[in-house]
Amino acid sequence: MINLVLFGKPGAGKGTQAEFLKSHYQLVHISTGDVFRFNIKNETALGKLAKSYIDQGDLVPDQVTIDMLEAEVEKNLQAKGFIFDGFPRTEAQAQSLDAFLAKKEMAVSGTIALEANDDELVARLLKRGETSGRSDDQDEAKIRNRFDEYNEKTAPLRTFYTAQNKFHSINGIGSIEEITQRLMAVIDSL
Repeated sequence: MINLVLFGKPGAGKGTQAEFLKSHYQLVHISTGDVFRFNIKNETALGKLAKSYIDQGDLVPDQVTIDMLEAEVEKNLQAKGFIFDGFPRTEAQAQSLDAFLAKKEMAVSGTIALEANDDELVARLLKRGETSGRSDDQDEAKIRNRFDEYNEKTAPLRTFYTAQNKFHSINGIGSIEEITQRLMAVIDSL
């Protein structure tokens, strides 16, 4: 079983790459963003709560995210593994993920950070915002606030996973195919 955590700043390409990896390795892709967007579109209670944070460019609180993730794993226990995209975002979430997976006799196999500079990511997100309709992709100040949130809360995961010998960093700039090849080289080495 392969359980991967993909992380990187908003716009780094996690969702795009997860689609290729999901197909190639026959994994279940759990994107917290996709699950939140589904709930927002359908105006569920969780969706309304998540939207209030997302519209401000803030991260959704840990407990809401953790409960949602556990439900997604429970629905797919027959899977060959999972790609966690957008989770964990904090060390507390990483510890919760480890504890939950241990109860299921699973573990995180590796974490891969897609690295790209902020100006490149701002350009990507503003372009995505032209068609996505996402309010948090249409305002550079909100985008940079998301980067600040990432730097403050998520970047420390590098230390957490490095201590477990599970952290890998790859260059997130280049063609989609080049980045996919870099990711597959890391995954095949796990």
